[in-house]
Amino acid sequence: MFLFIEQALNGLQYSALLFLLSAGLTLIFGIMNVVNLAHGSFYMVGAFSAASAVALTGSFFAGALAAVVSAGVYGLIVERLIISKLYQRDHLDQVLATLGVIFFTNALVTLVFGRSPPYMDIPPIFAGSVEVIPGLNYPVMRLAFIGAGIIVALGLWYLIARTRVGMLVRAGADDSDIVDALGVNIRRLFLLVFGLGALLCGFAGVMSAPLLAIEIGMGEGILITTFVVIIVGGVGSVRGALVGSLLVGLTDSLGRAYIPIWMSQILPPTAAGSVSASLVSASIYILMAIVLLLKPRGLLPAQR
Repeated sequence: MFLFIEQALNGLQYSALLFLLSAGLTLIFGIMNVVNLAHGSFYMVGAFSAASAVALTGSFFAGALAAVVSAGVYGLIVERLIISKLYQRDHLDQVLATLGVIFFTNALVTLVFGRSPPYMDIPPIFAGSVEVIPGLNYPVMRLAFIGAGIIVALGLWYLIARTRVGMLVRAGADDSDIVDALGVNIRRLFLLVFGLGALLCGFAGVMSAPLLAIEIGMGEGILITTFVVIIVGGVGSVRGALVGSLLVGLTDSLGRAYIPIWMSQILPPTAAGSVSASLVSASIYILMAIVLLLKPRGLLPAQR
């Protein structure tokens, strides 16, 4: 029972990270029809900016502010200078251009922050652990990450479902040409959505910095999993991103805990280790394949 609860909480923390990254990316792809491979670069910019700000000021909240501002501003610059030129181009051009943004951002971060990866301690306010159930302590930082994911999910739901901006975002996801014809500045809407996605990446960076290694290229690996989340949940849907994040995060975390145990009971010891490692690595892709077989557009695609 302790193992299950601990791994479920780890899965929820991983799901919160995936949701912060996938919510903006699914809106960018669903509304703007842009394949943005550089989305993970904003996550890296946020993590490096947060670690540097904390090292200078000693304040985690200063690091959080630096992360979201730097990632958001950098996202707006990228959108104006590069992404805005790709709206009418095909996906291959978008892939090549945003791949170039990845290389440029990696070099820029190295130039600004240096080659030595920074380190960020867990802030005192989130240090230590709490007893979630009798006999099981869990780190406060990971619980704070889960709480932050819940707050962001509620905030995005309110923004998308209850505000005029959200109405325009939903309309733009449905038919951006009609929204533009009705007098809405669609380029400004695109800029807003792209900036929101970059800002969420920056926030994910500052929350991850005390828990994960901060390094050049840290956004590329998590980006692949983020695309899996979008495919599972449905392109263009924030609800789909939330559901997909939960499924992928829990599948990955519980799979790492239980697949080796199950394989050791079925297979001889010589084969159990290699088979377990392969299944753990492939678990989220197996989940994606099952979802696509049953619902090719994802579980909760944007309604059109």
